[in-house]
Amino acid sequence: MASTVFGKRIDVAPPKKDPTDSGWYLAAGPELPYNTLRGEVTCECLVIGAGWMGLHAARRYAELNPSAHVVLVDAGRIGNNASGRCLGFAIDLAHNPRKRDFIEDVKGNNEEYHVNLEGTAYLKSWVDMGVDCDWDPQGKYHSAATDHGVADLMNFSKALDRMGQKYRWVEKNEMQDLTGSKHYIKGLFHPGTVLLQPAKYLMNAARMMPKNVTVYENTIVNTATFGKPQHVFQTQGGVIRARKVILCTAGYLNNFGFFPKSAIPVYTFASMTRVLTEKELAGVGHGPFGLIPANSFGTTVRRTTDNRLIFRNVYAYAKGHNVGTAEIYNAREYQKLSFDRRYPELTKIGFEHSWGGMLTLAQNGGMAWGELAENVYSSSFCNGTGVSRGSAFGKAIAELASGMSSETIEILKRRAKPSRAYPELITEFGVNYVTGKRFKEAGEEI
Repeated sequence: MASTVFGKRIDVAPPKKDPTDSGWYLAAGPELPYNTLRGEVTCECLVIGAGWMGLHAARRYAELNPSAHVVLVDAGRIGNNASGRCLGFAIDLAHNPRKRDFIEDVKGNNEEYHVNLEGTAYLKSWVDMGVDCDWDPQGKYHSAATDHGVADLMNFSKALDRMGQKYRWVEKNEMQDLTGSKHYIKGLFHPGTVLLQPAKYLMNAARMMPKNVTVYENTIVNTATFGKPQHVFQTQGGVIRARKVILCTAGYLNNFGFFPKSAIPVYTFASMTRVLTEKELAGVGHGPFGLIPANSFGTTVRRTTDNRLIFRNVYAYAKGHNVGTAEIYNAREYQKLSFDRRYPELTKIGFEHSWGGMLTLAQNGGMAWGELAENVYSSSFCNGTGVSRGSAFGKAIAELASGMSSETIEILKRRAKPSRAYPELITEFGVNYVTGKRFKEAGEEI
């Protein structure tokens, strides 16, 4: 890989701007001041991309190398990027009924569990230092509204049994008491997950970086030249020279010359209500909660700490790594349907914000993690559920770049690399066909 990129100037296609802001970002309070790179800067390590991976990679590298200057850049506003558009579940173990060997894969599940616990602990260490993010370690509820949803929960419980994990079944009356909705017929409670406000975490963490980290937002990398003794990156306002670079750019890693035509960009969508009134809150349970659908194409629901409801569903292939307002408002109609099914007496209030967020998949489920070329490192292609996982990946890649080893590093070294995707026309058709079919099959779980 190094021979194909070293010494060549690579024109880096800029990331596409999302057509709407993240509701989480808009609900986090007034925008904070930011720095955009102007002029030239030289550093020991440059981290590109300030999501879950990049933010924690920059922090960890700076901690391990306190005399090194670390630069972190993001093309947009931190918290309004893809990471700030998720649903804010820091998950210790994700259920995956689509994976054929999910129940039997005890080794793989235990490795995921180990990595995610490390990620959650690293998140918590920053919260303990004062990063405000509405941290709530209450666990997660897997919710079923249909008999086939209950069957999915049964499969998940079998995997938990094989791992010796603790959980409990939640019957219809308790589910309805928890949520205030008559929609659910059964649930499974699994402790260990933390609920948080993702944009608030990212924004506040970026401003509590170690003193040897400089953060630049709205700083787009236009060209990259990988080489010795420094890598050189041209932005719209300046130049960055770095001895090491850590690329945490998700599917945009392809634009830097690595794993070309391997990224499968998929958008998922969410809508958020305004803050509910005291009268309205009486019909939505007794406090914040997070529901993950038993069927992975069902609807994820959160009642937030600031008393909003959020609904997430609908997947779509993001041609050119982007979607338009039409796709967002199409998804919003399905979220209105989900709202009406669960809270028909509240549907009239509508939504205050609707948005989409990109996640990057690989055809084979692989990820671009490790040293890609001399002093060029990457943590990209999260393949979903990225809060705890992404934080652990970012922490580990910084440790690898600092010459360390760990159990998590060894686990990630064994992961498959992203395979080349099918031609875009086939991939787009395939993703939209499969997601549309699975969405339809989810039925009342939507």
